[in-house]
Amino acid sequence: QVRLVESGGGLVQAEDSLTLSCTTSGHGFNIGALAWFRQPPGKEREFVTGLLWNSPTARDYSDSARSRFTISRDSNTMYLHMNSLNPEDTAAYFCAARRLRELSRSAADFHSWGQGTQVTVSS
Repeated sequence: QVRLVESGGGLVQAEDSLTLSCTTSGHGFNIGALAWFRQPPGKEREFVTGLLWNSPTARDYSDSARSRFTISRDSNTMYLHMNSLNPEDTAAYFCAARRLRELSRSAADFHSWGQGTQVTVSS
């Protein structure tokens, strides 16, 4: 099973930028798609953005992320570049992987998860 490790979270101020990383490892697991989800305090986990492993262009963004966040991948590491952060972006951010080569916004479709990294945005 693939192993996912997130890093890069922290405490930032409103309007700051931050980049999260998700390093993948493991043998015999073919990754079809990756995604970032987040879970704000006291709320459900929600989709942020996703990509297809073998496609340089197939991307999907939630409405809240579309204009401010960018997802990318370089070798075995996926990134989430976040600009113009605001307090509503405060959450634990998780990366997730699935074998099927399809974009999905449903957490139930992803079989492997990282431990999460906390992002806190102060006003």
